[in-house]
Amino acid sequence: MESINASIITIGDELLIGQVIDTNSAFIAQALNKIGVTVMNRIAVGDDATAIAAALDAAALKNNIVIITGGLGPTADDITKPLLNTYFGGKMVVHAPSLAHITHIFEQIHKRPMIDRNRKQAEVPDVCEVLFNEKGTAPGMLFKKNGVFFFSLPGVPHEMKWLTETQVVPIIQKNFVAHFIGHRTLLTAGIGESFLAELIAPFEQALPPSIKLAYLPKFGMVRLRLTASNKEEKALNQILDSQFESLKIAVAEYLVTDQDEPMEVVVGNLLKAKNHTVATAESCTGGYIGHLLSKHAGSSQFYTGGVISYDNRIKTEFLDVSPTILQTVGAVSQEAVEQMALAVRSKMGTDYAISVSGIMGPSGQTNEKPLGMVWIGVANKEKVVSKVFYLRFDRARNIEVTATQAINLLRLLIINKI
Repeated sequence: MESINASIITIGDELLIGQVIDTNSAFIAQALNKIGVTVMNRIAVGDDATAIAAALDAAALKNNIVIITGGLGPTADDITKPLLNTYFGGKMVVHAPSLAHITHIFEQIHKRPMIDRNRKQAEVPDVCEVLFNEKGTAPGMLFKKNGVFFFSLPGVPHEMKWLTETQVVPIIQKNFVAHFIGHRTLLTAGIGESFLAELIAPFEQALPPSIKLAYLPKFGMVRLRLTASNKEEKALNQILDSQFESLKIAVAEYLVTDQDEPMEVVVGNLLKAKNHTVATAESCTGGYIGHLLSKHAGSSQFYTGGVISYDNRIKTEFLDVSPTILQTVGAVSQEAVEQMALAVRSKMGTDYAISVSGIMGPSGQTNEKPLGMVWIGVANKEKVVSKVFYLRFDRARNIEVTATQAINLLRLLIINKI
C-alpha cells in the first residue's frame, strides 16, 4: 500500500535563534505516526514570506499532507495568514463563527473591549476550510491544492494540540487510506551503545528487511526501538511482537523495562507494587531527583519528600554528616553520601533513600576530585550502597545524568541486584 507522507513546517524567527524550543513538531509527528502517516521532514522557517513560500513549494512536491504551525497571531510579525491567502489565490473574508467566539473571549471572559487587531483574527482566505479554534482566537485553516492538504495551525501549543486531535487527524483519516505503523521500545542500562550493538548483532542481522532497529542512547542508558509498517494491523502486531520477544531475550541481562517509559516511572511502579516509599537527600542535583520522582501522576504514593543539602551546614544539621567527614574526605565522598542516605531514610520514615553529592561544574574541581565526579548512595532498612561516577558533560547534563543514574541505582537495590 502506498504510504501517506507529511511535512511539518514551523514558522517563527524565535525558533531559528533558539529563543523558543519547537515542541509542536514532536506532538504533530507523534499524532501522525499513530494513524499511519509517515513524516518525511520537519522544517523551521523564519518570519519571511519568500522562505515560507519556498518551503511550501518544496513540501508539496513529495507529500500528501503539509502541516504549518505559527504566524497566525494579531501582530505585525504574524505573516502566515496573508501569505497563505496570496499563495492560494484567495481574498480575506470574515468568518462569522470565529468573530463571535473571539468577541465572547474578550467581552465575556476577559471583560475588556476588542480592538480591530483582534477582530482581524476572524478574517480568513475565502479559499480555505476553516478549522474552528475553540481554545483560542486564531482559527485553523485547511487548503487543498493538486491533491495535497495544507493545514495551518496556531503556534500556541495547547491550541495546536486541540486542533490536531479534534480536526486535523479526523480529516486525514477520512480522506487518506494510510498503512499501519507500529513500534516496540525497551530500555537498557549498564551497557554502552557500542557494546550493546555487539551483543545483539546476531539478532539485528536476522531481522526481516521490513523491520528497523534504532539505538537511542540517553543519560547512560540505551533505548532500543523496533519499527515496522503493514497494511494489516494484525499482521503488523504479530511480526513486531515476535521480534520484540527475541530482542528482550537478547538483552535480558541489561533490560530495565519493555515499555517506552522513563526510569523514574519504572522505579515508581516498583515502589507502588510493594507499597514502599522513598526519600531523597540531594546536594549537587539541587532537587532534580525529587522533581523526576514527583512529576508523574500517582507519585504521592511512593515519594515522601527530600532535603536539598547544598550547603555543608545543611548536611551536618539535617543529615547528620559529621564535621570530621567534611573536613577529611569532604562532601563529595562515599562516607558523606552514605550518611546522607541513612539519615534521610530514618528521619522521613521511608523504606528507601537516595543521596547524591558531586562536582557538576564548570568549577569546583580539585586534583583529587575532577569535574563530573559524583557519589550516589541508596539505602533501605538493611543496608546502604554507594557508587562513584565520573561524568564528562556540561553542568546541566551532568545533573540530568546523575539523577537518572541515582534512580537506576535505587532500582537495582529494589530488585536485589546490588
